[in-house]
Amino acid sequence: MCAQMEATLSKEQLRRKLLQPDVITGSEILLRSLLLEGVDCVFGYPGGAVLYIYDAMHGNPDFKHLLTRHEQGAIHAADGYARSTGNVGVCIATSGPGATNLVTGIATAYMDSVPLVVITGNVATQFIGTDAFQEADITGITMPITKHSYLVRKVEDLPRIIHEAFHIANTGRKGPVLIDIPKDVSALKTEFYYPDKVEIRGYNPTTQPNKLQVDKLLQAIEQAERPVIIAGGGVVYADAAPELVEFVNMTQIPITTTLLGLGGFPSGHELWMGMPGMHGTYTANHAIQNADLLISIGSRFDDRVTMNLDGFAPNVKTVAHIDVDPAEIGKNIKTDIPVVGDVKAVLQLANQKAKPAKSQDWIKEIAAMKQQQPLRYKDSDTELKPQYVIEMINETTKGEAIVTTDVGQHQMWAAQYYKFQNPRSFISSGGLGTMGFGFPSAIGAQMGNPDKLVVSINGDGGMQMCAQELAICAINNIPVKVVIINNQVLGMVRQWQEIIYENRYSHIDLAGSPDFVKLAEAYGVKGLRATNKEEARQAWQEALDTPGPVVIDFVVPKGENVFPMVTAGSTLSQMILGDSE
Repeated sequence: MCAQMEATLSKEQLRRKLLQPDVITGSEILLRSLLLEGVDCVFGYPGGAVLYIYDAMHGNPDFKHLLTRHEQGAIHAADGYARSTGNVGVCIATSGPGATNLVTGIATAYMDSVPLVVITGNVATQFIGTDAFQEADITGITMPITKHSYLVRKVEDLPRIIHEAFHIANTGRKGPVLIDIPKDVSALKTEFYYPDKVEIRGYNPTTQPNKLQVDKLLQAIEQAERPVIIAGGGVVYADAAPELVEFVNMTQIPITTTLLGLGGFPSGHELWMGMPGMHGTYTANHAIQNADLLISIGSRFDDRVTMNLDGFAPNVKTVAHIDVDPAEIGKNIKTDIPVVGDVKAVLQLANQKAKPAKSQDWIKEIAAMKQQQPLRYKDSDTELKPQYVIEMINETTKGEAIVTTDVGQHQMWAAQYYKFQNPRSFISSGGLGTMGFGFPSAIGAQMGNPDKLVVSINGDGGMQMCAQELAICAINNIPVKVVIINNQVLGMVRQWQEIIYENRYSHIDLAGSPDFVKLAEAYGVKGLRATNKEEARQAWQEALDTPGPVVIDFVVPKGENVFPMVTAGSTLSQMILGDSE
């Protein structure tokens, strides 16, 4: 596994070796610089414009590279690596189509604030702008979806640019940074010097909060009778889960975690209400609608959480928003108490003197709501329900696995029925909703966490978008357990067409999909299938007992829907409870 440095040199010995002031090529500078940044695995796909870079990799025992089967697989794997480890993910692609194949993955990371350094090759500097073979203006194309981008014109600038790129990607509101390297720059030689520090004019993200604003928040908490916390992915990215637990315990505020916030607060805690929003729990949504104080922590009030803004949280008197990105505060919801800063730093300061809210009656009311309106579905002894599959996976892994999902119904069922205990254990495309993300992101997560169980939950639609990455699981014995919730249809689209478009089903039939067991076997991966509960339990246990990668095809009913649901244009009070109504 390339997450573990296999070189015989110690880290300090390797660092001293890498810092030697040799005269080397831009390609060798790139590899040295990545190693000095602590990169232990790069995901990529070679091509003409990056051949000098790949030539420098040849025979380099310290540099670890995983060859994916598509550039999109490479960047999603780097994304999954970054989300699951907290380190910067790195991928490499060639110019033109190689670079443009990364665009969806860059946008995915940008929407979800994931730190990536994306390295692309370009045509030689003298050909830039001439429509040369495999030329694309990738810095221009990706400008709206990167934190920053560089076109490297001088080989001497490369060490500084790489050092800056990692700093920008992994500070403030995190995100992807692109480095575009023309082919001649990667071949030219210069004396290597790696800078000790980063100084970027105009880039100084605020991490330490204003103490007066934190005091205002604590005063509002003491006066509140029906407070609610909405915690998002910012809690996870700031490694602030322990501080959040302490804050909730001290303030006695019920908490709901967004899709990307799952795992940032333990699901077994008595004050956790589940996920809010379109497919959120009855308790979380009704608590938001009846709260008098709403505290957003590392969450951006996106439309899938708030739904119809005109009817969102109508009883709230005070809105507090903690976020490292000042642009998010007040963007969607009018904020009374803005607190700009790193979530961990804010909570550490708040926890020094936080006191409980007047929430005893409110907590009792919420506990009763949770008991009266739990998540539920109509189980079956003849059919295999997708919710049962998720519950089974949760039960056998005790909520301790790293779970990646693709996008669709299975994503929502995983969010609802898998009870996450740890941060960085739920990896999913939230903001962009990228089909094809789930499986390659699991590969990246497994590379970054070789000793942990990684389960990739996919639909039969999304699985076919990056199924070719099964090859690298087989070749490298990457032991991801690939779950396919197979309903032979684009399930979430079908659900919307049923509920909103009056059963007008249009172009959603996936009945011509491959036999996933045979597909897995064709790549050299064990394939299993289950069509009922007994087969499901047997197949899943066999997968867990298998040391390598396994694909399990769980055949489920086509017509199953995700409930609760709030349709577009409705408020959180207007929930469709489905089978439980």
